[in-house]
Formats: sequence, structure tokens, C-alpha cells
Amino acid sequence: MADLGIVRNLDKSNKFLFLDGYGVNLRVDDGKLVLRDGKGLERAFFPKRFPYDSVIVYGTRGSITFEAIRWINKHNSQISIMNWDGRLLTSIQPPEAKQIQVKFRQYEAYNSPERVDIARKIIGAKIRRTKDLLLWLAERYPEIDTDIEREAVRLPEARNVPEIMNVEGRVAQIYWEQFTKIVDSKLEFITRKYYNTPFGAVDPVNALLNYGYALLETQCREAINVVGLDTHVGFMHDVTTGKEPLVYDMQEPFRWAVDMAIINSLNGNLFTKKDFIRTENYNIKLKACGAKKLTEEVEKALNMKISHEGMMRTLSYMILLKTRDLSHYLQGKKKKLDFNIKLRLERDDSYEIRQKIIKFPYSKAKKIGMSKGTLWYLKQNAVSDKPFKVYKSVKERFENIS
Repeated sequence: MADLGIVRNLDKSNKFLFLDGYGVNLRVDDGKLVLRDGKGLERAFFPKRFPYDSVIVYGTRGSITFEAIRWINKHNSQISIMNWDGRLLTSIQPPEAKQIQVKFRQYEAYNSPERVDIARKIIGAKIRRTKDLLLWLAERYPEIDTDIEREAVRLPEARNVPEIMNVEGRVAQIYWEQFTKIVDSKLEFITRKYYNTPFGAVDPVNALLNYGYALLETQCREAINVVGLDTHVGFMHDVTTGKEPLVYDMQEPFRWAVDMAIINSLNGNLFTKKDFIRTENYNIKLKACGAKKLTEEVEKALNMKISHEGMMRTLSYMILLKTRDLSHYLQGKKKKLDFNIKLRLERDDSYEIRQKIIKFPYSKAKKIGMSKGTLWYLKQNAVSDKPFKVYKSVKERFENIS
């Protein structure tokens, strides 16, 4: 089977079908997939017309028949079941690509010095994207420190995987310190931490990050399944019983997209207290309403267009391409391995633009071809903390003001 043989329409937008609620049911009736939601309303999907790439099951109060599972997998879509803490519990994938030889090469690379080189490239790509995201934040928040080079410079000198992870950890510490600066103190976010006893998030932001990364994990798992690699053997993360290190490896260069989706959501005040609940173990989890909101935001991020070889591709497709590149590299079909993507993050609502809008006098509005009403609207947006859109023609007028 060819590497990308089971993927439908590679350039289409990625779509999630979010399921939660008492009485939710998926079954097959007369060849059609029938969905009944928690309100008792039904929708039917005809064969070969299923528009979703992933079915996200959040909660434990619904049901799905064996035939519905088969129907969804036959349409090359995966079913992902989320745990109570917002992490991915398990997924049901379409049949994987039969690529036995590439698995052998994967195992050989894991047990050779090649593993260090692959791990370094994974973390190198993650660090570059971390820098991009910090620069993007600094356009809006001047207090953001973008200097991660003081730690990133150690990466080429790392001799083994633990040393690579040490560099990654130092860069991550700087990043999360900056991330904290833009989060409302009411959300009680101190830093990104993993809690094992009991397992879960202790603040709303970590709950959002857990769930967002779980959605990213479903995309990486699907890509690995398509190209025929073994999820249980990674290069940066060690082989551990019950874990899937390669999935975690492939997440690393793309975590920035989830972070950006969450930052935009927080800036736009998308979530409220009603979207979260505290468990009996004092952890914070997303309610279904909050999980649905974040699912939609991450879906938008995965559908972001990235320039690649002269074409615009969705980020979800880039995850697939980079996973395929790893497969080809292991098989000797590619001489070089590169997890980087050409990313250009720009803000309409940078700090500089906001300040120019705020300070610009109404008496000069006509001089730059703008009505006082439009300028008033821009000033209201500029003094708020929310992100806002500035059209290119308007942005250019203010950029040209000295």
C-alpha cells in the first residue's frame, strides 16, 4: 500500500465530530450512519459522504454500535475517546499501511547513534517554532522575553538523548515563564506541569493544554498509522510499556499550534467558569461545553494554511508529510531529515499598531482617508485586551505614520 493511499482528499480541511451528552448514539441503519444527539435529534450520513476526519468522544454517557465503528473506519476516519482528565484514552484507527520493512529500520535506528540525530532534529524544529511563537507574542506584549538562544545554543553539542531533553527542558522553562505573563492571574496558572497523583490539571489553563494536546495527539497517531511506522518506538521519548513514544515525538514540532489556539481563546475570553469543573480529587477538568469550544479552536489551528514547496497546505497535512518524511528517511528514500516548516506568524493587533491607533487624533482622521466613526471603533479595540482584525489597507496607513 502506498504511504498516502488511504487518505481522502489530502488538501481538504480537517474536521472533528464532537460527541457528548446523555443519549448520544451512533448506529448504522440501511447503510447510513445515524447520529442521535443528547437532545434526541437525528442526522444521517450517506456512505462515502462522511465529512469528518475524526470522531471525538467526550464523556461516558453515549453509545456506539460495532457496525458504526466499522462504518467510520471504512471511511478512513478515526474514533478518539477522551479520558476524564482531557487526555486521550484510546483511539480506533483505520487499517494501517503494511510497511513491515520501515518498522525494521525504525527499530534499527532506535538502537543506533542515528537515534540521537533524529531526536536532535525533532527538538530543533520545536525550538524554532517556540521562537516564532514568542516573537508573535512579543508583537502584542513587549514584556515577553524572546531570548531562548542562550539555552538553544547547547543543542548541537548534545551527545545523547538525555542531554537533548535537558536542552528542551531549559528552553521550555523560559517559554512557560513568558506564557504565564499573558494569562489572567484569576486563572491561577503558574506554569506547565504534569501531575501523576492524582493525575490531572490543577488550573483551567493546564486543563485546556491537556485537552488541546490530546487532540493534536490524535492527528499524529493517524499520520503514523498511515505511513506504517510503529507508535511504540520513538527517538526522543524512551520505549515504555503502555506508552506510544513516537506519537509524543511527532507532537513536539507542532505543539505551538495548540498553544496559539489557546492563547487566542484566552485573549478573546472564550471560556468562562461554567466551562470547567473541579473533581473530588481537586483537579480541574473541562466540561463538555468547554471541550467543544476548544475542539473548534484546535480544528481552526489544524486547518491553518502553511506554504510548502510552492503550495498552501493545511497544518494537519503538514503533520502527515513530516511523518512520511521520517518514514522515507528511515528507508533511505530521503538523504536529509527536516521537521521544520516555513512558518510566518503575523499580528494585526501588535503593540505598536495599538499605540498608534490610541494616540492618533480624531482631527486627522480625514487626512488618512478614514471616518471618525471607523477611528472610534479602532480605538475601542486598541484599548481592550482582546485580539482584533485590522484590514491590510488600514494597517498600512498606521504603519506609515511616524
